[in-house]
Amino acid sequence: MIQRVFVIICLLPLNQAALPLVINTWHFKDAANAAWSTLQKGGSVLDAVERGCARCELEQCDGSVGFGGSPDERGETTLDAMIMNGDTMEVGAVADLRRVKNAVGVARAVMEHTEHTFIVGESATIFAENMGFMSEDLSTNKSIAIFSQWLQQNCQPNYRKNVFPDPSKSCGPYKPKAKLWKPKNPKRNFDPSSHDTIGMIAIGKNGQVAAATSTNGATHKIPGRVGDSPVAGAGAYADSTAGGAAATGDGDIMMRFLPSFLAVDLMRNGDQPTVACKTAISRIKKYYPDFFGAIICANTTGGYGENPLYWPH
Repeated sequence: MIQRVFVIICLLPLNQAALPLVINTWHFKDAANAAWSTLQKGGSVLDAVERGCARCELEQCDGSVGFGGSPDERGETTLDAMIMNGDTMEVGAVADLRRVKNAVGVARAVMEHTEHTFIVGESATIFAENMGFMSEDLSTNKSIAIFSQWLQQNCQPNYRKNVFPDPSKSCGPYKPKAKLWKPKNPKRNFDPSSHDTIGMIAIGKNGQVAAATSTNGATHKIPGRVGDSPVAGAGAYADSTAGGAAATGDGDIMMRFLPSFLAVDLMRNGDQPTVACKTAISRIKKYYPDFFGAIICANTTGGYGENPLYWPH
């Protein structure tokens, strides 16, 4: 059986739409509606993508966005998010955010209330609390159960390699092996169901572009791990002179290629959105043939497209 990596959500006719436009990864319709409603009420494109992603955080979209999902090796849920203003090229991002549910809101606070771009870890939580965001436990009965089951299964699957004890059979603590071993056909412990990042693009009636992302990362990740979602150019990118793009999938690989930046740059040079998406993903596939991921693209005239990949299911 073959299954698509994600569903593209757009409320307007396929591939070409009048502006304004809202588009996002996966089947998160409530998020798209929240963003669209914001634009219809006179909100900015930044307001739209923030509120769209915030809706997913609140609804815990597919368990991979917001609180109560994707516990790490210590059983803790942490959040990553970013937001980008395509008019000014300002970016705000947070990663490994703890005890604060509204990650995309904190990312916007980084953009609007600091000279920085990216704040991480416990310091991001302290910053959020100082900005007035509520501190609360991100764990739920479901995330605790996921973590407990993982421990009972000898910490399988996990993201360790070249360590002892054997990470395919036991839990840590792990130590590095003296000699690295590279299998001929390495297999990644990638679970597509744990990577349903929301990436959203909004384009205003005059071509203003904004993009945002939010995720709780990979289930059973090593504590402190940051994927592509909060990285500008990887998880999403916005440029009001060209368009916007957002990605979803195996973030540890995607962030090495900055596919969202590449797609927007290709649209700047005249490529149609679908072509730009395909080229950006093809570059990754050249090095990682078994890579799983996808990207959505939209230009400032209202054209949009996608390049979904497929995986055996």
